[in-house]
Amino acid sequence: MTHYQKLLKVSTTGKSLHNITQKIEDAVAESRVETGLCVLFLRHTSASLLIQENADPDVLKDLANFMAKIVPESAHYIHDAEGPDDMPAHIRTALTHTSEIIPINRGHLVLGTWQGIYIWEHRQRSHTRELVVHISGS
Repeated sequence: MTHYQKLLKVSTTGKSLHNITQKIEDAVAESRVETGLCVLFLRHTSASLLIQENADPDVLKDLANFMAKIVPESAHYIHDAEGPDDMPAHIRTALTHTSEIIPINRGHLVLGTWQGIYIWEHRQRSHTRELVVHISGS
């Protein structure tokens, strides 16, 4: 069994969804694993990972609008050390994921036709996010 690990640094541009599917496919190709698993782990508490539709950008807009309604920045939170988007970002991350596992078959991620992998930045300003990609298989 082969193990391959890579740390990706992804620059975000503030609150939005950033498609990282190709970066992950590139890591799978570099690993030379034909059959196995790709484990993704985002090392942050104010951004998350999401597998979602990659064809219609309105889906991503609707998700962002929905999240803004259920976790508003206008609410009064105790934790606001880094500004009014600080605690809402932590709550949004708690409601989503910081890790994903995707099967690999024939050297490619086994994603559905309309699926893409996204880092969901929950903060207003830009950040550099660290994503650990761990690939194992044969």
